[in-house]
Parts: sequence; structure tokens; C-alpha cells
Amino acid sequence: MFQGASAINLDVKGRMSVPARHRDALKTESLGAVTLTKHPDGCLLLFPKIEWEEFRLKISKLPMEAHWWRRIFLGNASEVEMDGSGRILISPELRAASGIERDIILLGMGSHLEIWDASTYASKEQFAISQGMPEALRQFTF
Repeated sequence: MFQGASAINLDVKGRMSVPARHRDALKTESLGAVTLTKHPDGCLLLFPKIEWEEFRLKISKLPMEAHWWRRIFLGNASEVEMDGSGRILISPELRAASGIERDIILLGMGSHLEIWDASTYASKEQFAISQGMPEALRQFTF
């Protein structure tokens, strides 16, 4: 179960150091093999191998009317290995698609992680807060 936020800087080669708390789980769950893909919200999704296979299967079963969404998720997927230092290379194509240059936010989302350009995430989070709590959360007890 991935949770929490981490501020990370990409190195000059476009590699992200995975925080130790997530690195251990990724090595255990998928021997360091992860899949990165685009998300239409403007971030990247990072899946351990097992979770990716479940997600991929669900996406591949979508009806024909969702064919472009299959292209977005599956057509842009990239399997990468963590190196010995716990770094993952984010391809130039995926960095460009998500606006990631250097400063990123890594968010644990349960079964997977999201990778955001830090300023994009801050803007989107601020906008969401300014919209007020959605109806689904108004009845939620904190």
C-alpha cells in the first residue's frame, strides 16, 4: 500500500530516486520492475509489476468507444527497472507529456504511485481546494 508525498529532484539524465519506504516495497513486489504511463490529469502513473498487470487487463477489456483511452494508458506504457541505487529513468517522452523537468512530487495512491511536476501539482491541488469539498465527501466523517 503506497501512501504519502515526497518531493524529489530529477537528475540531469531524467532519473528519479525512489524513496526508501517505496523502494523496498517495489523490490519486494516486483523485483524492481515497474511500469510508467501517462494519466490524462497530467501526471504519470507508476505501477509495480503485479498491479500493472491487473490495471492493463482492465484497460484492455474496455469497449471500443474507449479505444483512445487504451492508447493513452497502454500505448504510452514503459517498463523500467530500478537501478542499484534505487533510481528509475523517466523517458523524455513521458517527461514531456507530463511537463516534468526537475522538481517532482511522488504521491502514494494505494496500489500505485503518481509522479507530478511539482508546480503543476501545487496549482491543481490549490484549484481543487478552492472548489470546496465535493458532495461525496460532505457526508464523510474525518
